[in-house]
Amino acid sequence: MLTHLHQCELARRWKLSPRTLERWRWLGQGPRHLKIGGRVVYRLDDIEEFEAANVRDSTSAIAQP
Repeated sequence: MLTHLHQCELARRWKLSPRTLERWRWLGQGPRHLKIGGRVVYRLDDIEEFEAANVRDSTSAIAQP
């Protein structure tokens, strides 16, 4: 069972550049991540939580806490 995604795997999932994920980490944005032995991984639970928190009904909708 897959429980973690590497940066490139998450970038493919979201069709983003891996550099975007790097920038988000630097800015403190994006999903929570783990850094283990110099490698960054994202827990699937954190990815799904981040996705759910960013669901919008329209492009002008504001995220609800």
